Amino acid sequence: MKFLYAAYLALTSGLFVSCLPPFWIYTRLSGRYRKGFGERLGFVPRTLTQCLAGSPRIWIHAVSLGEVKVAAPLVKALKRMIPGCSIIISTITEHGRDLAMETFGEDTPVIYAPLDFIGSVRKALFRVCPDILVFLETEIWPAWIAEAQRMGIKTALINGRISVRSIGGYLKFRPLFREVLKNVDAFSMILEEDAARIRMMGADPQKIEINGNAKYDLLPSLAGPAIETEMRQILNLDASHQVFVAGSTREGEEVMVLDAYEKILKEFPDTILIIAPRHINRTPVIGSMVEGRGFRYQRRSGLQRGKGKRTEPVVIVNTFGELFEIYSVGTVAFCGASLVPLGGQNPLEVAIWGKVVFYGPSMENFVDAKALLEKVGAGIPVSNSEMLAEKAIWFLSHPDALRRYGARARKAVIRKQNAAEKHARVIRRLVLERLRRSQTIALTVAETDNENI
Repeated sequence: MKFLYAAYLALTSGLFVSCLPPFWIYTRLSGRYRKGFGERLGFVPRTLTQCLAGSPRIWIHAVSLGEVKVAAPLVKALKRMIPGCSIIISTITEHGRDLAMETFGEDTPVIYAPLDFIGSVRKALFRVCPDILVFLETEIWPAWIAEAQRMGIKTALINGRISVRSIGGYLKFRPLFREVLKNVDAFSMILEEDAARIRMMGADPQKIEINGNAKYDLLPSLAGPAIETEMRQILNLDASHQVFVAGSTREGEEVMVLDAYEKILKEFPDTILIIAPRHINRTPVIGSMVEGRGFRYQRRSGLQRGKGKRTEPVVIVNTFGELFEIYSVGTVAFCGASLVPLGGQNPLEVAIWGKVVFYGPSMENFVDAKALLEKVGAGIPVSNSEMLAEKAIWFLSHPDALRRYGARARKAVIRKQNAAEKHARVIRRLVLERLRRSQTIALTVAETDNENI
């Protein structure tokens, strides 16, 4: 089926050549996507690669915010297991890059990933010269993977996740993915279900392991009491306030959240509602919905500690990267993308704060997190706005149960640790395999030279 990969290269090359000139003009006229444009074409700055003084070199590709959060405990484990290693991180989104730079500091270079065009990936790989190339979660880039294999670079899919919603699309192109996955040296998956799906796509069963979700590992260290104190000051909240947080909401869910909020207010009239939409460009639309219900609202961007005091009952979060911290002040919280069929959001980001967490029936992207919470009775599934309001009111009326459920949720997350350590062992094994291969080649060359002498 190599002709399918050849067809893929022909298609991407054609698109690249035809789209690059108008896209370049667009970036110059609009100012958008200008940052990192050269890096996306494979021109990794030498000032960054010169920072990679240690050995082995490990390139970790973390697309955006979620994958960067996985990379953090993984990098920590790798530096402990492989002293002296050099690590470089790549992202696709600007927000992912900003978080990576904040998370890893100056010691770990962060770049934009090359486009999956053969010229771009070749140039980037030659400039970085990694020993190991690590793709996090569901990143499968045919040209990138094939070129790495051709250059003798070990590759791995780590914290691998193939959702029930995405497997159908992958299977439509199974012959292509089967050819691509032959070039991957290790698959370290989250769940047995993920392992089964990657096998269906054509991965070698002998290369597959199940090692859990590294997203669990970082959460306890991030959930500090100082964060909650600061967020309460910013949002002008005191201990008596009941706060309903609706996080990562999608189109269609805000209406249901507002329906539930109106019912909650009948029992708890001082409740504060914080809506954090997944896409902040929808803030004006959501603001109109809120005003249409007769509520006044403020935007998070207008609230700062010591100024811009919150005075209204509804806050719309129109800033990036703060949802995790905002969950800290919630009395009850709802994880969005779940009352609409979009796979849900991570409920453990709520649970680690010791909070009761609600979510709808669509949690396909977080099956393991959902199962973990429901196993200890700490996750609350709801099917509509009426049930969301009913459950929220019950918990707000029973503060002892609220604390007890929240404590169980936090303990469940804390107990589910060390996945990053297991994933890091897979990478270390690939490092050792590459080292042994290099030593064997060196020995063979030396013996050949001796024979020639």
